[in-house]
Amino acid sequence: MKKLMIRPIQQKDNQVVAQMVREVLVEMGAPKVGTAYEDETLETMFEVYQQSRAAYFVVEEDGEIIGSAGIAHLEGEKEDICELQKMYFSAKERGEGLGSKMMNICLDFAKEQGYNHCYLETLPYMKAAQKLYKKTGFEFIDERMGTTGHYSCDVWMLKELA
Repeated sequence: MKKLMIRPIQQKDNQVVAQMVREVLVEMGAPKVGTAYEDETLETMFEVYQQSRAAYFVVEEDGEIIGSAGIAHLEGEKEDICELQKMYFSAKERGEGLGSKMMNICLDFAKEQGYNHCYLETLPYMKAAQKLYKKTGFEFIDERMGTTGHYSCDVWMLKELA
């Protein structure tokens, strides 16, 4: 039986999380530019999410990190808008319901922090992720929000949290 645990990221997780995110992006055929792949912060996720009103979570299976996601203020937007950031899962774990659990943890955290809206960006061919986002209450929007730097991600979604 699998032993799963969702917990806040720790400093010792930085390298593993960065490697997992990059592996998933390569597997999905995502461009290495204009996506999380080239984010300078990917190597220091623990430190980045120590800021106020931000959190990053990892999913462990028997001590191995198999997924992650975070919430932080959407840079360049009003203080009541957050972003669901860097939500990725290893291939063997997709379709097991972990995405829904992680979304609930992230969105509950966002509400606790006083955010009224949550934004996300994804790629057009990531249909399974889009299905999860829709199921969770996200709706497609016509314009990019904030200043994420992810210019290759051209599917934008927003959820009202209030």
